[in-house]
Amino acid sequence: MNSRHRSPHRITWHTHYALAMLAIIYVFNYIDRLVISILIEPIKLEFGISDTQIGLLSGVAFAIFYTLFGLPFGRLADRIGRKPVIAIACIAWSAMTMLCGLATSFAMLLLFRIGVAVGEAGGTAPSVAMVSDLYPPEKRSRALSVFLMGPSLGAVLGLGLGGWIAQEYGWRTAFIVIGAPGVLLGLLLWLTVRSPAPPAPATPADGAAKEHWRSTLKELIATPAFLLIVLAGTLAAIMGYAIGTWNPSFLIRSHGLSMQDAGLLVGLGGGICATVGTLLCGSITDRLVARDPGWQLGVPLIACLVSVPLGLAFYLWPAGVAFHLGTTPVPEAYLFYLAFSFTATWWSVPCFGAISHLFPPNRLAQATAIFVMGMTLFGVGLGPIIVGGLSDFFAASIGKEALRYALAATVALYVLTALCLLAAIPAYRRKLGKSPAPNAAAAAGA
Repeated sequence: MNSRHRSPHRITWHTHYALAMLAIIYVFNYIDRLVISILIEPIKLEFGISDTQIGLLSGVAFAIFYTLFGLPFGRLADRIGRKPVIAIACIAWSAMTMLCGLATSFAMLLLFRIGVAVGEAGGTAPSVAMVSDLYPPEKRSRALSVFLMGPSLGAVLGLGLGGWIAQEYGWRTAFIVIGAPGVLLGLLLWLTVRSPAPPAPATPADGAAKEHWRSTLKELIATPAFLLIVLAGTLAAIMGYAIGTWNPSFLIRSHGLSMQDAGLLVGLGGGICATVGTLLCGSITDRLVARDPGWQLGVPLIACLVSVPLGLAFYLWPAGVAFHLGTTPVPEAYLFYLAFSFTATWWSVPCFGAISHLFPPNRLAQATAIFVMGMTLFGVGLGPIIVGGLSDFFAASIGKEALRYALAATVALYVLTALCLLAAIPAYRRKLGKSPAPNAAAAAGA
């Protein structure tokens, strides 16, 4: 019997505790990654740097080093187990985030952000693989949706809390306070979580533990559905990281909000809507996939198309206050942002879930690492700096509204994402047809 889709452990409270710890760590992964976006304005003021340099700091430099270390950490997690890699990585990126608060120059801040990138390279892919080890395929999208709340909740805490701390105590204190909890979380994961044993190959023919990384990479690249999913995730990530980095500055420049108010609205409102959307997406995907596996990619396809007009409305709606929350003015455009936040994250859970169905456990962290590397190298690497460069280019003729149109241009990338997902559905169905269907394999395992 093919064991590709079997879950090595029955589900107990230890399983759910492990998922909860991984989800909390992923939240802090994104808090540490996103907090710099709410600190852009004071960092620019202190170091006298341009929007393009900010794009380098928050994008290209981070992405290059994240990508360089992503596959080696994924391979290490496939060989020695997920937990030790995740725990050490969490401690490392958290410590580097704290050091960002001690930077005395732009070059030093850039160096510490590179350290954050190297640490975070060991977090996402091994965590997704560990969630897939813990839960059977028919419950995997729901489990992944809990884990993948990280970006949404990270936005709530990173932008909301980071903006408040920076407003009251300065941007350096924001880095130190937000980085500190991750060190404790890494230790807790190491000491208290039970994790599955390191994955073994499904058959001796799969290459055993000494399989060379080139043969693994060759198999991954030879899977058309996987390549199309990676391309779709990359395009979505370019847009996602661009708007995630620049949204607070957009509200500050085009709608006249303070740094604290911008962080509160983007983080709290957008983060809550994205969190609810992520959870609902996982549940809906599992239900629809039980009828037709093609819905694993059909759900994100539809969500991408729905998100395009909502995103354009948010960025192009003229300035104007809809109402006040206490002393915080809420722009009319922000109402479109709430709806956009709800649907814009629906691509991630199904895509991660699809990858978990395509490959056996001993290759899963590496496959996930390649997916995350594509998103990071081009998403984190190109998204912020493309928008920053466009903003600088448009500034001569448009002035402070340049950022508005630079962001609106990136929303069109979701159309290309949808086309990639559409092309991937037939190849995905064919690939699954060569191995037991997820529900059937899970029943056989039970």
